[in-house]
This record gives sequence, structure tokens and C-alpha cells, in this order.
Amino acid sequence: MAKNNPPFGGLLRALALCWVIILSDLIGEALSWKVRHYDFDVKYMFWSPDCVEHVMMGINGQFPGPTIRANAGDTVVVRLTNKLHTEGVVIHWHGIRQLGTPWADGTASISQCAINPGETFTYRFKVDRAGTYFYHGHYGMQRSAGLYGSLIVDVAEGEREPFHYDGELDLLLSDLWHKSAHDQEVGLSSLPFRWIGEPQSLLINGRGQYNCSLAAHYSDSSISNECNLRGGEQCAPRILRVLPKKTYRLRIASTTALASLNLAIGNHKLVVVEADGNYVQPFAVNDLDIYSGESYSVLITTDQDPSHNYWLSIGVRGRLPTTPQGLTLLNYLPNSASKLPISPPPITPKWDDYNHSKSFTKSIFARMGSPKPPTNSDRRIVLLNTQNRINGYTKWAINNVSLVLPPTPYLGSIKFGLKSAFDNKSPPESFSAGYDVMKPAANANSTVGSGVYTLGYGTTVDVILQNANALTANVSEIHPWHLHGHDFWVLGYGEGKFSQKDEKSFNLKNPPLRNTAVIFPFGWTALRFVADNPGVWAFHCHIEPHLHMGMGVIFAEGVHRVGKIPNEALGCGLTAKMSFSGNHT
Repeated sequence: MAKNNPPFGGLLRALALCWVIILSDLIGEALSWKVRHYDFDVKYMFWSPDCVEHVMMGINGQFPGPTIRANAGDTVVVRLTNKLHTEGVVIHWHGIRQLGTPWADGTASISQCAINPGETFTYRFKVDRAGTYFYHGHYGMQRSAGLYGSLIVDVAEGEREPFHYDGELDLLLSDLWHKSAHDQEVGLSSLPFRWIGEPQSLLINGRGQYNCSLAAHYSDSSISNECNLRGGEQCAPRILRVLPKKTYRLRIASTTALASLNLAIGNHKLVVVEADGNYVQPFAVNDLDIYSGESYSVLITTDQDPSHNYWLSIGVRGRLPTTPQGLTLLNYLPNSASKLPISPPPITPKWDDYNHSKSFTKSIFARMGSPKPPTNSDRRIVLLNTQNRINGYTKWAINNVSLVLPPTPYLGSIKFGLKSAFDNKSPPESFSAGYDVMKPAANANSTVGSGVYTLGYGTTVDVILQNANALTANVSEIHPWHLHGHDFWVLGYGEGKFSQKDEKSFNLKNPPLRNTAVIFPFGWTALRFVADNPGVWAFHCHIEPHLHMGMGVIFAEGVHRVGKIPNEALGCGLTAKMSFSGNHT
């Protein structure tokens, strides 16, 4: 029988918690760490990001949401109020590892309950590492609806970056559909299946132009109609203003729902120095591929003819593009921003030139002095990505299991031993040795599941992401996979089906640390990480409709080490019932 709480027990505990928070804030101030407070009101609004009005999801009446800026070591506090009328909401802080605060990861049904209409939930977490990050909705397809913004973490006060620059420019890249996220969700779950299609526009810092182009006069294409941007203050491009003979850091993050992108600046080299919040060995390129969930910092030097301006362009990669390039100007001051460049925008590499993509991706190595991976792993999990059918519906599956999330968040379920809240059978560790990844499956039928891979705390885990043919012959897609709660070392990439002999090609000397990695068509990607962050963490394809269709898995580690989970993260499903009965105290 549960013990009755003493009178005013809840009040006393609340007061004690308040004092702990106050003291931690005071200690942080004394050590030059700061507590950064933000109030977020999430609601739908009319907005014209590509000069066509849609209903978008915004924060505090703006799109994209406000930029969060902090120094490494600071604590970020976001008080989020759900002002949507009919649906819940959560926000995931992409790339922030949530050390000691797994309930603040912002994943509905995994780390917390969805925040109901009218409710307020306070996210409180430490940003332990400098880097380029972003945040986005992680419930349904709310990222597709526009729920995202930038999160920039500068080095701690008194510290310096390992490279010099004179100024900084921030770029948040995204894609936009005129069809609502709700319409897209219904189509993905319908018989017959209705794919979302290609985006209508590409956005740079939330702005783009539908069916027209700033660069129209360079092209004879009918899609490149010249734009009249007067009165279009919500879609007029954010000009990147620079001074000649300076070095600038471009922080670039991609929160696209579908599109893989390529970015280039006319006549300017890009020197890559950071990837997903980790420093890399600097290397120069003419353009870079960036997949959904990835972030980079590049240095550019404004060493071109100062009497001209230059195009910055983004274009679709990995899919046959029907979406025009997104454009803005690198404006060399004191030139007017109305002065168009003398050359057309850089041409995006052919969409299926995968050698170009692989060349860039395989050029990324950890900066000297970065942590090295353990020499050996304790466990290997091989995850086969396949497109499948379940009762006629089109799904994605991992090792023939399509992920469905339970009503009760895993974190609370595992912490309090609610064994009936999700599938207790662990998902498959691999797939049949006879499976031919180069052909459509002989039997495309799959099943749904909500099981968890339970990892030994402190163990080293290898994950092999194995790509395969989709339902249609000779089709295999790019999938960028994102791991919550950790960074991983990318040990290598390969063609065809992974085998034991491929281990010889693993890079254990200077593999990059990332939180998002791509698997190329008909290929594999090898990752290694240490399961040293107590919590329950999603690992999934970052393409929004693919996750919605089941392409993801759940990792749990050291959940018994997790401290007190805030009640508001638990108040749904079985945990809500348990809280009323007092059985989990």
C-alpha cells in the first residue's frame, strides 16, 4: 500500500525545489554561467514565407521562431505555452545532449507527454558545448507546419574558437509545402497512399519566393518569373551584408522536412570548420551538401571584386527536383542590395550525382585533439531500412518492424516499471543473412512494434545503418539518421550489404563526431557511441514523413539512474493513472 503524503508535503517539496533552482542559478552566475529565460507561445497564424499566404505554426507571432543564443555552460529555460486549440505540442532541442535532463529532450511519447492545449511546460537544460544547433516540433508533423528556430551556443566566456573570423551570419534552411501538415499526414496514412510530393519552395531564414526567382533575368525557364517583392515583407530575402576583405563564419543548419540540399556562394570558397557542434579538420570546398538534421560552420573570405554582389543559392539533391533554387544575396557593402550580381547563381550539382555527395561527406574528419572512439565495441546492432506494406498501407520499417509510439512516454514507463505500456519484446538485432538489399523484398509485408533496444549503461555500441531497395525496383533513397542524447563517431561508409570484412575499413584514427549521419542509396554507414547518458532516446530518419511512416527505433540506457522526472512530463497514459493511485511513489 502506498504511504499517504504528510500535510503540505507537496508544497514543501515544491519550495525545496525552488530553492535548489535559485541556488543553482546563483552558483552559475558566480561562475559566469548564465540562465537564459525565454517564453514561447505556440499557435497557428497566417504567414507568407514564400509570398503565398498559408496557415503556419509560429512562436510569439513570428516564423521561424525566436533564435535562442547562449554560451557553453549556460542554462536555457523555455516556458512553452500551447495556444493551439486542438492538438498537443513538444519542442526538441536538436543536438543538445540533455545530460541529466532526459525529460527535457522534447519528444512526445518518448521523453514526455505532449503539452495539451492551454497547458504550459517548462524546459530547463544545460547547453554544455559550443556549436550550431536548432530546435523543432517533435509531435506529428509539426516541423512541416513551421515549428522550428535556431539555437546557437557560443564558447564559454573567456574562451576562444580555434579559428578566427570578423563577423557571423546565421542560415536556417527549410522547405515549404502549400498543402498543410495535416493534409500530408492524412495522405501518408491513406489507402491508396498519397505521397506529400516535392516542396513548393526552399526557404532561407524562413523566406523564399514561390514560382519566381530573384535571378529570373538570367534564365529562359518558364518557372523563373521575375518577382515583385514590394509589400512582401514576410518573404523578401534576408540579405547577408558583409564588408570586403573580411572573414565571416556562416552557421548553417537544415531543418528541412524532406529535401537534401546543396549550398554554394558565387565565386567564394567555403572552408568547413564545424559539423553538428563538433570541430573538424578545416577543408575547402566550392559547395556543400547538407541533409535534414545536419549543421555546419563554414568560413568565407570576402576577397572578390568589392564592386559586385554575389548569389548564395540552395538547391535540391538526392531527389529529382521540381523545386526552384532558394536564393539570397551576399551584399558587399557599400553596394546597394538592389544591385544584382553580374553572374547567375551557382548551379546545383545533378540531383543523383552521388559521387559528389560522397566525396564531400568522406572529407569530414575530426579536428586534432578530438575524442577518439573506443577501439572495440560491446554490442553491434544492424538496422535494415526497408519500405514495406502493412494491411495494404505503405510504411517504412527497421528490421521489418515499423515504429509506433505508445500513449505513455517510455521514460516514465521504464523508470516506474510499467511493463504493459509498450512491447516488452526487444526488436531484432539484425536481419536475415539471405536478404538481398539490391532488390525489392520478395515479401514486402511488415509489422508494427513499440519495443526498445535496452543498452548496458557505459557500454560501447556499434550501429550499422543498412540501406536497401524500396518497394519499386532500382530505387533506394537517401536517409539522414539523427540520434538523440548522444554524439556518435562515423566510422565509415560502404556500398552494398555490410559484411564482417568491411570492419577493416573503419576509421578509428580521426572519425568525426556527429549527431546526424546519412546512408546513401544501396549502401551502409557505420556508427559507434558510448551509452553513457541515462534516459530513453529516439534514433530515427530525420525526413519528417519517413519518421511518421515508422522509420525509427528507441534506445534506453541507465534509466534507473535518472533523477526525479517532473510530474508534468508524466501526466498521460498509464502514468497518469498511476499518479492518481500513488503507486509510483
